Amino acid sequence: MLRIDIITIFPRLFDAFLCESMVGIAIRGEHVRVAVHDRRRFADDRHNSVDDAPFGGGPGMVMKPAPLVAAIDAVAGPKGEGRRARVVLLSPQGAKLDQPRLEKLACEEHVVLVCGRYEGVDQRAIELAVDDEISIGDYVLCGGEVPAMVLIEGMIRWVPGVLGNPESTRMESFQTSLLEGPHYTRPADFRGLRVPDVLRSGYHAAIEAWRAEQAREFTRQRRPDLLSSAGKIGDNEA
Repeated sequence: MLRIDIITIFPRLFDAFLCESMVGIAIRGEHVRVAVHDRRRFADDRHNSVDDAPFGGGPGMVMKPAPLVAAIDAVAGPKGEGRRARVVLLSPQGAKLDQPRLEKLACEEHVVLVCGRYEGVDQRAIELAVDDEISIGDYVLCGGEVPAMVLIEGMIRWVPGVLGNPESTRMESFQTSLLEGPHYTRPADFRGLRVPDVLRSGYHAAIEAWRAEQAREFTRQRRPDLLSSAGKIGDNEA
């Protein structure tokens, strides 16, 4: 069972997210265990403060190291050879998230997601307690809670038993460095637009060849940057 712990100053943001859709199903089915921890409980003053002004001046506030390291140590244990959890800080400065990184995280026994806030996190906390920094894209959000949700959704799909059909992950976008092509369902004719005949032919080889060609065409139109790594894979699959 994959264990996920979330460290945040806004734990209630996860209430609905952890109850609905595939995430809720995975938790109720005991494929994944998720716990949310309020970082303010680890504050070291009577005001439960977790941030302070930055040394050297500048805008915004910085997450203090003491409450964050205390929270991580309590959930994951101190950083070192004995730690069995992988501690990930969601940060714009992190490595960009991609499918291989998600699959690798899903293979961990225990992942701790640390949600940053404000201007950033004291670098000493990162060095003392964090294993990886991950960014979900080249833009800045108000905090790491939404990126943490992205990682959770991406990881649980690789946990055995979560998806009804294990083939779903094999045929998705980015699994072959190509985007998925178009999908169709009933009715066969909707407002004058018909489902391609090949999909209704029953000839599986022809359907697979059509899907492979459509995947290459979608990628060519929408993400041509992927084609350099996808060409050989796409040709082999066709």
